[in-house]
Amino acid sequence: MDRITLPSLDGPPGDRLEIVSAWDASTPYQAWRPQILVPSTFRPATAPRVYAVVNQKGGAGKTTSAVELAAAWAAEGYRVRVIDADHQEAALSVWLVPQYPDEGPRHSLRSVFFDECTLAEATYPTRFEGIDIVPSGVDLQRVEYERPIGAEQAIAAALAAEAEAGTSVHDVTVIDGAPSLGLVTVAALAASDEVLVPVKVGGLDMKGMQSLHRTIRTVQQKVNPKLRVGAVILTAWDKSDFARQLAVQVSTDYPEAIIVPIRRSIRASEAPLAEAPVRSYAPRSTAAGDYGQAAGIILPGRAAA
Repeated sequence: MDRITLPSLDGPPGDRLEIVSAWDASTPYQAWRPQILVPSTFRPATAPRVYAVVNQKGGAGKTTSAVELAAAWAAEGYRVRVIDADHQEAALSVWLVPQYPDEGPRHSLRSVFFDECTLAEATYPTRFEGIDIVPSGVDLQRVEYERPIGAEQAIAAALAAEAEAGTSVHDVTVIDGAPSLGLVTVAALAASDEVLVPVKVGGLDMKGMQSLHRTIRTVQQKVNPKLRVGAVILTAWDKSDFARQLAVQVSTDYPEAIIVPIRRSIRASEAPLAEAPVRSYAPRSTAAGDYGQAAGIILPGRAAA
């Protein structure tokens, strides 16, 4: 299978977001510019790394964020595995179509939870160089109501087994969580080094952040003490007083995280229909550039690292 190489982005400096270490909350929103907030305490990660992309509200840009960050890291030479942990829509598996072999069983993340296969056996290539996928379908919801023994630690155990055996070939794992705070989402958080939180700039999303905040802090305290919030991603960003309020609020809730605005882009909404990351479908779009900057801060490319 000939795989598509994801392009590097070399846009003009004027298209890049300004990076700051603090915001002036008193600035009128008319003068508010899209800026990436990088706290002075933030330290970029190094590979290998596991990220959970989580928000319990649908439509927040969760799957888009998972795909675009994975594509940005793959373009930098990392070997990336994306895990579809969303049983409600399995949007990731529709977008980054797994390339199954002509013969043999077709495994999924559900198979891993029920000990039917290893994580490697449930991993398939996509059409894009450097990105592999663990697919899912609606049958993943069986995990929620059958609750197999050890489900909360199933993904973490599968990753640990690979590491212990020395068989893992992936530098980065990105888990696309469900728009809920159920058992599979907790398993994703339990397996991760960092959680990345996409938030659509809207009032309902801001209210929903309270429940997510409690869940993340509970997992940190009881299940995964090493988990940290790496980034809050403000999707569909445009200049408004509410966008400013939301940015200030999440920077207060997650002082350890970078805050990244992703400017509204029609090209990003078209990319799933093309079954390609926006980096490949529309590499000159603002969304491709904004996600590329975010990825480079969260986990710098090999040369930078």
